Amino acid sequence: MPEDLTTTPPSTPAPSSGSTTPPAPDRGALRAEAEEILRRLVGRPDAALREDQWTAIEALVADSRRALVVQRTGWGKSAVYFVATALLRARGAGPTVIVSPLLALMRNQVAAAERAGVHAVTVNSTNAEQWGEVYEQVRAGAVDVLLVSPERLNNPGFREEVLPRLAATTGLLVVDEAHCVSDWGHDFRPDYRRIRTLLAELPAGIPVLATTATANARVTADVAEQLSVSGTRTLEDVLVLRGSLDRDSLRLGVLRLPDQAHRLAWLVENLPTLPGSGIVYVLTVAAAGDVAAHLRAHGIEAVAYTGQTEADDRLQIEADLLADRVKVVVATSALGMGFDKPDLGFVVHLGAPSSPIAYYQQVGRAGRGIAEAVVVLLPGAEDRDIWAHFAAMGFPDEDDVRLALSVLGDVGEPLSTPALEARVALRRNRLEMMLKVLDVDGAVRRVRGGWTATGQPWRYDAERYARVAETRAHEQQAMLDYQATPGCRLEFLRRALDDEQAEPCGRCDNCGGLDLSGEVSREHVDRADADLSRPGVPLVPKKQWPSGLAALDVPLSGRIAPAEQPGEGRAVARTTDLGWGGAVRELFAPGTPDGETPVPLRHAVVRVLEDWGQDLQRAELTLDGIVALCSASRPQLVAHLADGLARYTGLPLLATFVLRPGAGPTRSDVNSAHRVAQVVDRFRLPEDAPVAGRRVLLVDDRTRSGWTLTVAARMLRRAGASGVHPFVLAEGE
Repeated sequence: MPEDLTTTPPSTPAPSSGSTTPPAPDRGALRAEAEEILRRLVGRPDAALREDQWTAIEALVADSRRALVVQRTGWGKSAVYFVATALLRARGAGPTVIVSPLLALMRNQVAAAERAGVHAVTVNSTNAEQWGEVYEQVRAGAVDVLLVSPERLNNPGFREEVLPRLAATTGLLVVDEAHCVSDWGHDFRPDYRRIRTLLAELPAGIPVLATTATANARVTADVAEQLSVSGTRTLEDVLVLRGSLDRDSLRLGVLRLPDQAHRLAWLVENLPTLPGSGIVYVLTVAAAGDVAAHLRAHGIEAVAYTGQTEADDRLQIEADLLADRVKVVVATSALGMGFDKPDLGFVVHLGAPSSPIAYYQQVGRAGRGIAEAVVVLLPGAEDRDIWAHFAAMGFPDEDDVRLALSVLGDVGEPLSTPALEARVALRRNRLEMMLKVLDVDGAVRRVRGGWTATGQPWRYDAERYARVAETRAHEQQAMLDYQATPGCRLEFLRRALDDEQAEPCGRCDNCGGLDLSGEVSREHVDRADADLSRPGVPLVPKKQWPSGLAALDVPLSGRIAPAEQPGEGRAVARTTDLGWGGAVRELFAPGTPDGETPVPLRHAVVRVLEDWGQDLQRAELTLDGIVALCSASRPQLVAHLADGLARYTGLPLLATFVLRPGAGPTRSDVNSAHRVAQVVDRFRLPEDAPVAGRRVLLVDDRTRSGWTLTVAARMLRRAGASGVHPFVLAEGE
């Protein structure tokens, strides 16, 4: 059994009669009992707890303390809380509640507990039909371990009906992946901040354990302070056990290659030689699909795994990787905490994460139960652009926050997230994140039916948000320094996590323990280059207007009439693509002046038109003319692109939309309803535009949300166009 999943079978549990537990036996006897249970579990007569494991268990069971355990992946953190659970349950304590961040982690923990004879159940978004049964088992004292997703803690029904009783009867509270509590951490999650409420409601004397493998000194102090009873006497209230983060199985290396084609070729030639099966991490969803497809084309069993992968497909992919039915999973950070494959042989990064802490967390998936695992970073020139994109998704500006609070305060009744979205321009994911933070801060409250303002004073902590942003910038620079360091790779990462025991590992590429070659065959480079240089991304037409437009005085709703919809279109590339993505990101980067279409992109445009033209021919569709959209920010680029398309195709340039007076650049970081409201009356089609009865190529420079093209296509269709097919250089931010 993997060390980190070591658990202990409890004695027959007794239903909880309250939050107090009998006095603990003497400590020598307690340790002997714990280790005897451990030996029975693992089937080894020589099994023994680590000293820090025992220290944590002793603090929880004998002293009812709060403890924070920061130890490397594979050290055995889950053994601590399962052993403590067994001891506490045997002494009449209530069930252990584990707040766990990911479904994958829950699945592994439940399976491990059941193998150990511990009855574990879970409450999360995927098993709502079982919640009533689960709560009844908890009330009956038949549950040893209850795993709860942090999102449940903020659910009104759970918070009001289940949480008070749970807090009153819990025998041990465990916060797994505790770095998520801290907004200084690399994976901050607002729902985790609700744990503070749960901590405050626990009766005195209930032990609490927080665990993580990835926390530097700042994050450790922040988490400990939140665990602290007083919030000020951190070192007195919370036992912090921080161990060495050394991983003697990891062979770390960095390989700088000239371009994307060489990196793909390196994967093709080297993945088959790496031990076992493993993970290739990428930075974007688009890259995951592209890389997995390229590897499969070369006979490598590869599959993509992202945040957009369906839940059932995720389960199947995880099972296939665990059983070595695939050689490699090409994944975004969606495959991270909670996935446990002790014999994972390698982790390769195609593009660098934005911090050494995040990087160490991901490479920690490898080599947990084997002697050697290969870890390789293949950084790319596009990494900084991608970091900047995700950094821009931070906490919203004060004006957006104040508007949301004002709207909630004025309506006098709960507003659902979609209803609030119609009144506040923020996109759904940023709006939800903001509301969760405000909820924890006490400014809003989630209730049945949506969100309400509490009326409590609230201060926009601009200084703190700026410090967090500054910290992120330092972390990005540290990741660049990691790539360039001539010293030990593992020592660098351990020092980035403030591991005072860090020393040269003797195993990385700089220490001489890993020999990496960047030599790849011309054949594989050329094939990769051919795949990457193939431009063209389908633009799928919108078929439904966003909800909430009525609140913005836009008289559109429901399904877009088929006679007013655009047909399928094309973009040369997504801004996140591995191939032409770099060219379009450069073209639309802040500070790039307006001008003509760059020559390389002109060649890409021609190739997209040729490939697309064959599809249109097969569908028996013929284009009759070109209409250009107007642009406030890049009028030269759009005009040049439309004129070039007209000259190349021989199609007439029928018309150009005209910006209405006063129309300037619009805000792109808004939700769909506000985007439609921005563009619905933004431009007009000249009355004499000869589009009636014609199938039109609608040209713009880029599309982000797709709503500008949708609105323009509707205007053309209402003016008599028989069809509209959009064409842009770039799709995405």
